[in-house]
Amino acid sequence: MLGAMRPHGAPSELESRRRQAIRLLKTRKGVSEVARWLGAAKSSVSRWWAEYQKDGLRGLRPKPVPGRPRKLVPSQRPRLLRVLARGAVAAGYSTDLWTTQRICEVLRKQFGVPYHPDYIGPLLRSWGWSWQKPERRAVQRDEAAIEHWKTSAWPRIKKRRKTWGPSRVPRRKRVSAHSPRP
Repeated sequence: MLGAMRPHGAPSELESRRRQAIRLLKTRKGVSEVARWLGAAKSSVSRWWAEYQKDGLRGLRPKPVPGRPRKLVPSQRPRLLRVLARGAVAAGYSTDLWTTQRICEVLRKQFGVPYHPDYIGPLLRSWGWSWQKPERRAVQRDEAAIEHWKTSAWPRIKKRRKTWGPSRVPRRKRVSAHSPRP
């Protein structure tokens, strides 16, 4: 399996899968058969067997996840979501608009966790939040006056479609009643 990704699942689930592979190999099943049975690569099954031969069951324990650790601890997530749900005004901002920059400031001030604004969007999307663009409306807007204008003035001044007129065929294609026919 070229370019295979790390399988999904909790570390304990993945360890259980490795232990199952060892049990199957001990019953004289072949590496290919075990790999097919577990949906793993043959090279992985061979590697698990080699680690088992070298270190026993300790060799099958979960390894640390590669890459940089997450900055926001999973236990902090519900608290951040509560802060965001209360709104930006409740967090001390002048408007109720959450921007990635503002969320970065909240993360830094309340959790001591630095984030770059470019990584806030993917983080929120992974939690099921979506990007919203607020409608721009004037503060002085009078909804009742607008509705009255739409129902009384607009129908009066709105252009109406003609009931008859020349066809919409381009001029080059029109044939005059006086022109000779081809």
